[in-house]
Amino acid sequence: MKAKVLSILFFIFSFASKAQKLENFSLKSVTNKDIFTLSKANGKFVALHFLLKTECPYCIRHTNEYFERSASLPNVIQVFIKPDSEDEIKAWASKLSSDNSNVFPIYQDLNSELAKKLKIPYGYQFHGQVVHFPAMILVNKNGEEIFRYIGKNNSDRFSFDNLKLKIEALNNE
Repeated sequence: MKAKVLSILFFIFSFASKAQKLENFSLKSVTNKDIFTLSKANGKFVALHFLLKTECPYCIRHTNEYFERSASLPNVIQVFIKPDSEDEIKAWASKLSSDNSNVFPIYQDLNSELAKKLKIPYGYQFHGQVVHFPAMILVNKNGEEIFRYIGKNNSDRFSFDNLKLKIEALNNE
């Protein structure tokens, strides 16, 4: 019994200790004049959505869903990040529903520099290129990574409903 309690405590401690402070970074929006800077998140959760290269219909659907429902999570900043050129991002963003395309910024991570820094795995074949897998990293109010989801393919995304449940659980801790 004592060994089980110690194992559980070790598991809890090791999970809690995995929250690591992210180095501050800034991303420029291609769709408007916004600049996102992690240190200016003002005590909110930040969901970093690493999208695939352009021409991904799942990215459009995923992004539209988050944009349409984001008001129900006012304590979460949604940051959508694409590794494409400015022209490619603008062309992709024009496919978002018209209510969303001018309201929410799409940020550029040219050559996936931030994705590499945050160790989002590469190796996904997409349109003849090797790219990073789709991913979502959740950062807490202290700027620490507390959760990450790496999709197995372009349709495997962390749903808005799952993010909402995760945030509710974290707020109740």
